[in-house]
Amino acid sequence: MAVKTKSLLLIILVLLLDQVSKFYIKMNFAIGEEVEVFSWFKIYFVENNGMAFGMEIIGKLFLTLFRIAAVVVLGLFIYRLIKRRARTGFILSVSVLLAGAAGNIVDSVFYGAIFSESTPWQVATLFPADGGYAPLFYGKVVDMFFFPIITNSAGETIFFKYIFNVADSCVTVSVIIMQGRPCIIYYI
Repeated sequence: MAVKTKSLLLIILVLLLDQVSKFYIKMNFAIGEEVEVFSWFKIYFVENNGMAFGMEIIGKLFLTLFRIAAVVVLGLFIYRLIKRRARTGFILSVSVLLAGAAGNIVDSVFYGAIFSESTPWQVATLFPADGGYAPLFYGKVVDMFFFPIITNSAGETIFFKYIFNVADSCVTVSVIIMQGRPCIIYYI
């Protein structure tokens, strides 16, 4: 199978896994609802307005447009890598990065327009009669994986208090995999 096909299939697979998991959570959980899988792993529904770790440094529209531009640049970068016959593993790592970034873009661009608002008392509905909770480009990112690995006696999480999704995981894993590789600038 050609590396171009592998890259495209990987991007589609990651996006599909990300969106299926987010749709399931959005349509079956109220904000703050959780299911304990293990004592150290929970499915815990939150929504994120901003960047990583819930930061909100710049406006939502700018952030969404920046993410879209970054995905376009990554797509062009992958195209160049394929043309230059870069290592398949590196191309696939960048493909996972692109898919992760694109997964959160889908939420930001469309979720506000297609879902009703999730609240602690109500599960969201798809295509509500009175419209979504926000206009296009102003949706919230759905997060659900929570690993409270170390907690204190009061039950507060000491180590790993962040809640994330499949897309976030892909971005993190791809960056870790690419550590030690030559600088990306070399390939441009």
